[in-house]
Amino acid sequence: MEGVKITFNHGSAAPGNTITLEASASTDHLHDVESRDYVWFVQGGELVEEGKSSGNTLEHKDKRPGAADTVRWRLPSLVDAKTVMATVTVTLSENYKKREGRSSISTASLTLSFEGKVCEPDVKNVVRETLGEINSFSAMGQMPVLSVALQRTQHLFTFDLILWMIIRKTTNWLSFGEYSKFIDEHFCPDEQNADPTMGAAGEPGTPRNLTRSKLRLPFPGVDAYRKLKALTDTFMLARTGVLVDFDRLLRKLDPSEEGARIGQPLPSDSDFLIKVWNRYLENVNGSSDGALPYLAIIRNKLPDVPLINPQDFPPGDITACFGIIQKKLSQPTFLELIWSYWHEEGMQIQAMNYISQRFQNVRGPGDRDPLATLEIDALRPLNNLLWGYIQDEQHRLSVVRRANEYEHEYGFTLHGKAVTGLRTVDRRSKFLESFHNLLHKCVQFFRQDDDTTVVSDGFPVLNAIKETHYLLAQGAHNQFGDMPSTARQEMLMQQWLLSRPEMREFLGGRVMVPYPEPWMDRVDAMKSLLGWTDVSVVHFHDLAVFGEQVLLSLRYGGWSATNDPNQAANWARYWRAEIQGYVHAYRAVTGVDLSADITDQKALAERYVAPSVHLRNRLALQQRQ
Repeated sequence: MEGVKITFNHGSAAPGNTITLEASASTDHLHDVESRDYVWFVQGGELVEEGKSSGNTLEHKDKRPGAADTVRWRLPSLVDAKTVMATVTVTLSENYKKREGRSSISTASLTLSFEGKVCEPDVKNVVRETLGEINSFSAMGQMPVLSVALQRTQHLFTFDLILWMIIRKTTNWLSFGEYSKFIDEHFCPDEQNADPTMGAAGEPGTPRNLTRSKLRLPFPGVDAYRKLKALTDTFMLARTGVLVDFDRLLRKLDPSEEGARIGQPLPSDSDFLIKVWNRYLENVNGSSDGALPYLAIIRNKLPDVPLINPQDFPPGDITACFGIIQKKLSQPTFLELIWSYWHEEGMQIQAMNYISQRFQNVRGPGDRDPLATLEIDALRPLNNLLWGYIQDEQHRLSVVRRANEYEHEYGFTLHGKAVTGLRTVDRRSKFLESFHNLLHKCVQFFRQDDDTTVVSDGFPVLNAIKETHYLLAQGAHNQFGDMPSTARQEMLMQQWLLSRPEMREFLGGRVMVPYPEPWMDRVDAMKSLLGWTDVSVVHFHDLAVFGEQVLLSLRYGGWSATNDPNQAANWARYWRAEIQGYVHAYRAVTGVDLSADITDQKALAERYVAPSVHLRNRLALQQRQ
């Protein structure tokens, strides 16, 4: 499809006038097109339909393919000698009759500018009229009120917004709340939901053809834990990766909510976001499904490697074949290892390790064990679950393996006896500086963006994004493919075990603290008992969740192939809540304020020190006080 074009009568374009706009496109392929949808959006003035104002957005759906679309646009009025600029944007999407491929989407914009004329006012008449109005209103006991407001500068819509919507949706689906609900529904299934390998009815993102898990553990008496592990594996498969039903996922997105995050209204059509997604994907050789722009670049570097389709191979044999799984080009596993890193720094794993040691009657450091009264009787389900958890220890990731991968992907270090003297081959030593510089650039952008008298500049953010994008890509090798998902499975199971009611009974905790997730008070209780850091695990959890979402958008966005500041501006606006949440949580955890404008080089260098160093120093200060 050739690009959509906007035409109008130039002679009638004047401030305050209403002009007719016409959108048209090529008619060469109309035999394939069933209908066309037009979405109009104006900045300045308003759209008019049937004599009534329609605001700044108007949709015309199911238009006859050969017919042009017209709208009426009331231009803004000219005030004094000011320059008035108004922009109209139309988005055309075509719905095909038989083709199952991607729908075509085209966008066109038009900007009009009007210059005012400077006129010398009649001062006497102006004063006389003003005094007359004041006297008349004073006689009635009221004064005139004139409302004046400035609007935030709009940035053009960019198609990569759909990727950020999907990242936010999939990461939210992997939250502990969703996981706990899934486990609780299927750990003891009722008659209506007897298959534990399937998700809840109608649940988006649930795989349709999962078979019952064949997971087996070589230990007796661990059936309950084996079931928990199999359900966790199923949950991960259902919520991320190539088995997710993306069409159902996209239809679950709320256009009004997503539009509010970028400050632009989106069409309410449920198929609009599916068309945007298909438009965002790029064609690659050997694939009919398309690929993310970033992965399309990588695919083109490997023309000798074939693409394979999971449907052509029996279950379990896909990864053994030579080739690239086709769906991974458009549906990668949206997981980041930084989620596991921050939960590990929050002492979640250490808390679970101490509980496991006490379960085995192993005394902790010191003359008296703080967990001496933790006695879990055999009548409770948690007893057998902990038995299976401890038996399966040899199959879990070690802290050394995780620490090595933290250094490989982010340059983050862990401090402790178990990781003393690590010798890594590759380390992202510049990532922390790049990432924190990006967050600071975002804070500066937000200040500009909130100032309605300034046009916010997206170029500094774009340059910082590119730098971080390249550093993340350098660490996407070796264990990158499986480490994040394996670590996530293990930590989700730990959180579920910690959230059990028996844990609250034996560990205690502060009941009146409104923790967002039930496992958190158990971890904070363990930190109090053992004299660890007094920073709440809530802040570490925020760093994990917000950091994962931001880094995923940086890793999988096609940043190396763009030089458009609008993309960076839209990215910063969309992730503003997560970026500011990360900045606040980082200050609460490490004491370093990433939002402050610092000129002292020594103070600035503290931003680029590894988080574990700040945590160790704050713990030492806490113990001295």
